[in-house]
Amino acid sequence: MTVTAQAIPMLSDNYAWLLIDSATGKTGIVDPAEAAPAIAVLERLGLGLDFIFLTHHHDDHIGGVAGLVDMYHPTIVGNQADAHRLPPLDIPVHEGSLVEFGNARLRVIETPGHTLGHISYYIADGNILLPGDTLFSLGCGRLFEGSAEQMFNSIAKYGDLPDETQVCAGHEYTSSNARFALTVEPQNEALRRRAVQVQVMRGQGLPTLPVSLGLERATNPFIRARDAQSFARIRTAKDNA
Repeated sequence: MTVTAQAIPMLSDNYAWLLIDSATGKTGIVDPAEAAPAIAVLERLGLGLDFIFLTHHHDDHIGGVAGLVDMYHPTIVGNQADAHRLPPLDIPVHEGSLVEFGNARLRVIETPGHTLGHISYYIADGNILLPGDTLFSLGCGRLFEGSAEQMFNSIAKYGDLPDETQVCAGHEYTSSNARFALTVEPQNEALRRRAVQVQVMRGQGLPTLPVSLGLERATNPFIRARDAQSFARIRTAKDNA
């Protein structure tokens, strides 16, 4: 595995993700909400910035792009269909696009629901999934633009990825997601263990991400929903919790 992903905390509960291809030294940042925290990490590690990968247009995922462009002049990657709502793109992508990143490739997965133009990235050489705000640990994104059926189908697109895939989501929402998930599946032993683990980790100031996709499949009620109707019921209950 040549690509690694490191969380960079931003704003109150966002994560941007620093990608490094160890074989070539290429670097990328996914969804920078702010420039300053990213610059601080890059300078501490003695790195430049080659790419910015965007999952969707919300300000808390693109707010740092302009500052990073001024400093590093990276190549910006994002959804061609959403280009009118994103910073200027150097590489516009769509479902199935493969973006060369050093010796690795990022596969683009269109995942509408949270927004209609939302995309995710999967890196096989590193087993990394970058779902933005489509999937969280023990939760999923709010349906600001898409439907429950769209979001259900989007999350289902992760179904062919291996259990060891590391989910690098866009927010630290796991504690509140755990409380809700336990109301959906109170007898789920794996979920109960995960909830305790999350409480301990957050108590120590540690991030709960990344998390394996296999663990999410065992504990996340939105992945575990049988069909779009069940998914919609769970999403409505979460919105009203």
